[in-house]
Amino acid sequence: MGLLAALLSGLLFGVGLMVSGMANPAKVLGFLDLAGRWDPSLAFVMAGAIAVGSVAFLFAKRRKKSLLGLPMQIPASTNVTLRLVLGSAVFGVGWGLAGFCPGPALVSLGAGLPKAWGFVAAMFGGMAVFEFIERVNLRRQEA
Repeated sequence: MGLLAALLSGLLFGVGLMVSGMANPAKVLGFLDLAGRWDPSLAFVMAGAIAVGSVAFLFAKRRKKSLLGLPMQIPASTNVTLRLVLGSAVFGVGWGLAGFCPGPALVSLGAGLPKAWGFVAAMFGGMAVFEFIERVNLRRQEA
């Protein structure tokens, strides 16, 4: 049941990204171009997502299990660390250069947008480098 819920949630998320324009790199870059022809429409999409997410987290914090009976997995840490800030900056630079973030990139990949292939390949490459560094650091700590 959890896999079906994840599939349906992912499909709904993907459709929402397509309808909102978040999967269109030109629209995203227009939103990020504050000094040029700024397109504020994605600000409304983001504000709506924050509102819905905030309400969902308020309910989720009070529960031990999800509506499907699965354990709740809410991040325990609220600390802002240098690692978090640097990771966010790298994410933002990638978003600004390509006009994609991970979700919309996968939607665009599924839609056959050629630019998405390069972004998704770089994204997976970055994930692999991160995992490699994490494993090296873990081995050093254990030694």
